[in-house]
Amino acid sequence: MIAANWETIRNRKLAEQRSQLRQEWLIPESQLPSDNVSDVTDIPKTCGILSSRELKITDSYDARGLAEAIRAKIYTAVEVTAAFCKRAAIANQLTSCLTECLFDSAVARAAFLDAHLDRTGQTLGPLHGLPISVKDTFDIEGIDSSVGISALAFHPAQDNAPIIDTLLAAGAVIHCKTNVPQSMLALDSVNNIFGRVLNPRNRRRWTAGGSSGGEAVLVAMKGSVMGVGTDVGGSIRIPAFVNGVVGFKPGKGRISDKGLTTGQLPAAGKVGLESCVGPIACTIEDLGLFMEVVEHGRMWEVDPEVKAEEGWWTRSPDPALPLRTKVQEEKPLRIGILPSNGVTSPLPPVTSSLHRLTGLLQTHKDIQTIPLDPHTTAFSQCQSLSNKFFSAEGGAHLLSLIHSTSEPLIPWLSTRLRPKTPATLTHFRALLAQKSALSTRLLRSIWVDHDIDLLICPVAPHPVPPPDAWNAVGYTSAFVLLDWPAGVAQVGRVRREDLQAEMEGKEVKGGWDRVNRGLWDERFREGYVGSWMAVQVVAPPGRERRCWEGMKLLERVVAGGERARL
Repeated sequence: MIAANWETIRNRKLAEQRSQLRQEWLIPESQLPSDNVSDVTDIPKTCGILSSRELKITDSYDARGLAEAIRAKIYTAVEVTAAFCKRAAIANQLTSCLTECLFDSAVARAAFLDAHLDRTGQTLGPLHGLPISVKDTFDIEGIDSSVGISALAFHPAQDNAPIIDTLLAAGAVIHCKTNVPQSMLALDSVNNIFGRVLNPRNRRRWTAGGSSGGEAVLVAMKGSVMGVGTDVGGSIRIPAFVNGVVGFKPGKGRISDKGLTTGQLPAAGKVGLESCVGPIACTIEDLGLFMEVVEHGRMWEVDPEVKAEEGWWTRSPDPALPLRTKVQEEKPLRIGILPSNGVTSPLPPVTSSLHRLTGLLQTHKDIQTIPLDPHTTAFSQCQSLSNKFFSAEGGAHLLSLIHSTSEPLIPWLSTRLRPKTPATLTHFRALLAQKSALSTRLLRSIWVDHDIDLLICPVAPHPVPPPDAWNAVGYTSAFVLLDWPAGVAQVGRVRREDLQAEMEGKEVKGGWDRVNRGLWDERFREGYVGSWMAVQVVAPPGRERRCWEGMKLLERVVAGGERARL
């Protein structure tokens, strides 16, 4: 049987998506912005589709606050769900951030939740009535997980991924799935079925990131209370950074990664760097709520007053690593500042932003900042080793799947994704040995020898770049290789004065560095003004709570230092 051509599949899939949108949720053609309009973040407020009450629901609450409003019957789950479904539909028309629109089933689920609350006087769980979106890779029974590959369309999943069942048990409403790059192996979310995800703050000049790009864009557009993504090279942290939201990559195994469709052979992801499941949200507080819920499972049904200390932030770290138990202790908090990954030199706005942040931290007498060198700590070795793991499986099956419908590779992958000989058992064992040795060395050189509590470093060596121009994934993939929890916190915007510095006279470190310097060309610089600047907050393995506390601390420090000036 000959497989359908990818264009036929794409047309069917887009027609299916359009049929899932109610006519009254479509932006009138006369109000649709032209391609020349960059910032579309205000259109949900001006297009007339959302009522003032629906705008308040979607704009004015974090997840905890909205859950409490539903519990207090200020809003019904149905009206909250309908508001977010409308806003998600609007966001998709402006940014192509969705794949599957589950709006009808979401409203039916919300009606069930309202009936449960009316009948019992109790919510189903801590996420009762909250519309939550998930990256396309997560299987939902009866729904496609096409992950941007036409050959996987119209093959609905047979079961829910465990994380879906956990969210539903907590009372959540899953109202949509979000767009990704073809095969999820790119850092810009574009595929041949649903198109390119656009950054809503600057659709023309800024990437939306990948591979959880649709998720971060939807959250930024307030089309979802919070979202669920995956991260193997930075796929939660990169989109969070470029879209002005926050994201959290816990350690491996903290959240189940079962029930994910990737387009690769079963368990192929285990022969390389293993992806981590984590949240994307507008607030750091909401990241903590998500982690509490998914780590506790259904413990809230036994004891609704269960404390967070009994859950996700007390898993034991490596017993050989002497660590303090909390960020807040009597002696000063020691924060390591890692200015680069040692392979690619940061461009001036990145260096300036980190310098200003360090200065703010140093104004607090209970905080000490400790400069770290990527070479003497061995951090500079992470990128090359990570890259070896990325290619260990070979990729032949994935390429065969993509080409089975005559589908072309997206431009970013066309020069990068080629079939390779899979690593032999001997070679893979050697890679694992290198990883173990490097992890041990870095545990000691960073956390023990320097006696630090937290690590802060850039998300990338450049500001938010144009589409398809992201460079140096090593800044984020290192913490997947090392299995250290890492979150992205926003610290300001690129200022016009940040564009004045030059890179001349600094040694070019290699090919990655040369490409990165190309992003400092005059034709790119003006486009960086006003784009988000963020940093990674990193903690030792097993210290997810410390990482989250560090993000909260940073938020307070930045807010106290007049965030707008950063």
